[in-house]
Amino acid sequence: MVRERETPKQQQQVSYTVEQLVAVNPYNPDILPDLENYVNEQALMAMPAPDFSLCLFLIPERVQMEEQFKTLIVLSHYLETGRFRQFWDEAAKNRHIVEAVPGNKLGLNAGFEQAIQTYAIHVLSLTYQKIPRPVLAEAINIEGLSLDKFLEHQAANSGWILEKGHGRGQLIVLPRNEFNHPELKKSAADSVPLEHITRIFPILG
Repeated sequence: MVRERETPKQQQQVSYTVEQLVAVNPYNPDILPDLENYVNEQALMAMPAPDFSLCLFLIPERVQMEEQFKTLIVLSHYLETGRFRQFWDEAAKNRHIVEAVPGNKLGLNAGFEQAIQTYAIHVLSLTYQKIPRPVLAEAINIEGLSLDKFLEHQAANSGWILEKGHGRGQLIVLPRNEFNHPELKKSAADSVPLEHITRIFPILG
């Protein structure tokens, strides 16, 4: 049975229902199945939003001690700390857990994989102005011709610039943002008017 993809409106309704359930019955164990379904839908795919960490507070500690949850917590930790190579290795070793996410493709869920790649690119774009091709390849788990096609797509649609060079020596210029190209900004809140300073002199004097 193929599960239809939810529209943003449907996802908002599910989220709203979960919020209502927790608000009305925060300690009622009967709402656990609904909360578990919500976690299955969101989990790590919502990064960088803290949904996964917040949902863990709703799950009893005894359940978190189960092997599946331990693995998810480890995967989440790797993502939060930017250790993408370790994340992809761990995800590959625990396919049976990742495959529980609906809509599998080639062993790993396509939507899940794309969400993690999007998150990895988000993190890298906050850190790098120019990123070496091997660093990007490791972070998004794409190599070879697939990476070439991905880079061409990003260059055409997302403003990436591919510097000349081949293979491992190639650099990718990421679009400017306030984090990877910080500029010194003069804030009005940081400056003290001269009349305020002159009022202090008699006190000091």
